[in-house]
Amino acid sequence: MTGPDPQQQGVAPTEPRPAHAWLPTPIDAEARRTMIAQAAYLRAEKRGFAAGGELDDWLEAEREVARMLDE
Repeated sequence: MTGPDPQQQGVAPTEPRPAHAWLPTPIDAEARRTMIAQAAYLRAEKRGFAAGGELDDWLEAEREVARMLDE
């Protein structure tokens, strides 16, 4: 005697979601700025926080975050 298929237990039928339901939630400006600041900090840390590279750290962090968010 075999029982119910364990893969079928607890699976409720669902309605298909509209295409827009699968899109990621947009990042707001403050969250984006925080991501850039964290990435810039990590870059500065890697170079030992030597003076003079802050702008380059920030600009590269902006590019990195933009690539990550696929903008």
